[in-house]
Amino acid sequence: MSHKGYVPAVVNLISDDTQRIWGGTPGEARRAMLANDMDGVLGVDGSFALLAQDGERIVLARSLDRPMRYFLAKAVAGPVLIVAERIDEIAAELGRRGWSAQFHPSYTRMVPAHHVTTLRLVGCPDPNPVHRRFFDPPRGTLPTDLDVIGRHYIEAVYSELRRWLAAQEPDAPIGVPFSGGIDSGAILLCLYKLLLNEGISPARLKAFTLSVDGAGEDARQATEFLRRTSLEMLGETIDIPASALDAPRAVAVIEDYKPLDVECAAVNLALLAGIRERYPEWRLLVDGDGGDENLKDYPIEENSELTIRSVVNNRMLYQEGWGVESIKHSLTYSGGYSRGCVRGYACAREHGFADFSPYTRPSVIAVAEAIPFAELTQGSHEKLYALKGEIVSRGVRAVLGVEMPVFPKRRFQHGALSAGEAPRLFPHGEALYRRHFDRLHAAIA
Repeated sequence: MSHKGYVPAVVNLISDDTQRIWGGTPGEARRAMLANDMDGVLGVDGSFALLAQDGERIVLARSLDRPMRYFLAKAVAGPVLIVAERIDEIAAELGRRGWSAQFHPSYTRMVPAHHVTTLRLVGCPDPNPVHRRFFDPPRGTLPTDLDVIGRHYIEAVYSELRRWLAAQEPDAPIGVPFSGGIDSGAILLCLYKLLLNEGISPARLKAFTLSVDGAGEDARQATEFLRRTSLEMLGETIDIPASALDAPRAVAVIEDYKPLDVECAAVNLALLAGIRERYPEWRLLVDGDGGDENLKDYPIEENSELTIRSVVNNRMLYQEGWGVESIKHSLTYSGGYSRGCVRGYACAREHGFADFSPYTRPSVIAVAEAIPFAELTQGSHEKLYALKGEIVSRGVRAVLGVEMPVFPKRRFQHGALSAGEAPRLFPHGEALYRRHFDRLHAAIA
């Protein structure tokens, strides 16, 4: 690709080698995108971030579990669209072309999940993108019977894990970042049962739990979970010193500055570094990301912008944010889990892992959206927070025949540390993280 003379209208920095699609090809997915075949796009199995082009028309689509960003640069010959997973990749490409003066991280855009985004490169001015939804599950269609809801939910999780497993190398070891919480607990139990049902040795499965300075409730909780489910042989604790937690590095990896995201990424990076040090060839991880979003298990009281009514009545609020047509929607980061997905994806990529979560798949989200949350909660925060444990544990009992322990919810960065240590180890607020983020991108530009 020459940087002199003609400049291509589109620079796609996301290689097809990074697409993790099973049951189909990137080419088939692109044809569906160009044909406005929304059912065809929804039918793409796996993790993807795809671009297709038909002349001046560019279409972009991604799965919920991974980022896809774009930047519209201006050249003498016309507009140039740069597409990448990361903001720093876009900045570097602009620098190579001598266009650094055009860059600011806030000028980058995240393709919203569950939509086909259409751009038309016609030049001065280019029209706004058009977003067409390819995933729109019906809401509140399940009965209020928690046993029925739980069975449907865990059946969907198990089914997605089965499809994922069939696409992997036969003997590749599988790791579960494991706290003993509801989401990682259900993942581990489903995988263990799946391997047995498929006639595969569960010896390839391991539950990795992070402990900082030998402390943290997660380590104790994980041990108790494994003991009560007779799976102690799967557990392995990754013990790291508190000095290994590097918040500034987390800001650089996830390209974000929200304190909870930075803290979570810092402990996640420490866990993944510990696994990589012990197992240089390990690749596959299955985590519980997206489980909180599906079952709306976040403390509403901590966010002054939310009410229980907005949480239970807005379609996929925690997965997508306020939506592409809303003023509240962040163009740089998108919304909901579309922002948080970077914590998992970018951290795994940093250490050479391929991560997967069945909770981010449309079939599982569709069951979650079908739950009649408003009827079940009747405006009660306490009833909402109790739902997740009830739904998942009942589903695990019905589908797997296992009594799953349910422990109180805690954030990853709190469970891996001694009680009360998080404020000392992460004393910086959003303003400092944001200044660090700005400095990083000023240096790139």
